[in-house]
Amino acid sequence: MVLMYADPAATAAMTAAERAEVFRRHEALHQDLEGTGEMLNGAGLAYPGDTKTIRWQDDGSASTATDGPLADTTDHLTAYYVIDCATPERAREIAERVLDFHVVAVELRPVHDSFGMGET
Repeated sequence: MVLMYADPAATAAMTAAERAEVFRRHEALHQDLEGTGEMLNGAGLAYPGDTKTIRWQDDGSASTATDGPLADTTDHLTAYYVIDCATPERAREIAERVLDFHVVAVELRPVHDSFGMGET
């Protein structure tokens, strides 16, 4: 899984030209990965302010819900891709293609179990 992180304030401040460039780069990557069969799925995520965090209570009595993301940080999860590649090196190569002025960090995390995406 390719987890992409960005600063929501910087995202909101992007110009139309910057948004178009980000869209162009991701569209090119999607095309490439669909062509190789490596792209399983992916999505962009809403701003952290639109997030609800639900936590387990240690006593098991009930869950609690709060507005906002899990972590109080500048960079937040903004999008993800689920990819299927032959090697960790290939996954890193793909992840490096999404780094730019907008996506400032990428986390690569192997998926150990999946459902609803066909055989992986």
